[in-house]
Amino acid sequence: MDKKEIENIKLWIKDYVKSAHANGVVLGMSGGKDSLITAKLCVDALGKDKVLGVIMPNGEMKDCQVAIESCQLLEIRYYNININNLYNDIIDNILPILKKEDKPLSTITTFNVPPRLRMVSLYAIAGSLGYLVANTSNLSETMVGYTTKWGDNVGDFAVLANYTKDEVCKLGLLLGLPEELVNKVPDDGLTGKTDEDKLGFSYNELDTYIRKGKKGEKFDLISKMHRLSEHKRVGAAKFPNETKNYFYENDEIEL
Repeated sequence: MDKKEIENIKLWIKDYVKSAHANGVVLGMSGGKDSLITAKLCVDALGKDKVLGVIMPNGEMKDCQVAIESCQLLEIRYYNININNLYNDIIDNILPILKKEDKPLSTITTFNVPPRLRMVSLYAIAGSLGYLVANTSNLSETMVGYTTKWGDNVGDFAVLANYTKDEVCKLGLLLGLPEELVNKVPDDGLTGKTDEDKLGFSYNELDTYIRKGKKGEKFDLISKMHRLSEHKRVGAAKFPNETKNYFYENDEIEL
């Protein structure tokens, strides 16, 4: 990885946004390295005036100040949308349903609703401004499903999708971003645990397996998480039927 690759990334962003006839890009700023590095690449490719950061705490957010400072560092405009009221409204409305079904409120719900609300917020902004949504997910997290389906794994383009966590850090340093932000230990912002605590293995172990195929002691766990999260990477399952394309086969239909 070198500066030439970074220039290729910037050119790819510029060409993609131009081809979509978009006015700019919007992305969620979490205070983590992935959103910071994605935003920096977008700023360099498009200019700071065409990049909008949105900070979206659910009540309180541990890295809210870091997210603000990241936006200020890049000199992009940013807004704060607290999704807590939306979150509470959804939970309050489904609780009676769960009660009737004799089921408790699951952590699957409480963990996944906020990222999906953030996705909705970003697309609401993008739709009115004529912007694209920049996805900030990296390859390491996606490979083991450490992401929310239809939440933080959604976007119109994904700059870091093919880079491991280690490679993302290298990108950040090559971009000249502060080392303390690039090498900041990632956590979920909820429980106080690091990503690696929750995953059960280090990113170094995961990245080594992804890039070198080395099977360490955590291989079985990594492999299991990869298999179970396949549905997040392929999207909606589709019945394998052949759809007739009427637009090309029926001359009577006017486009």
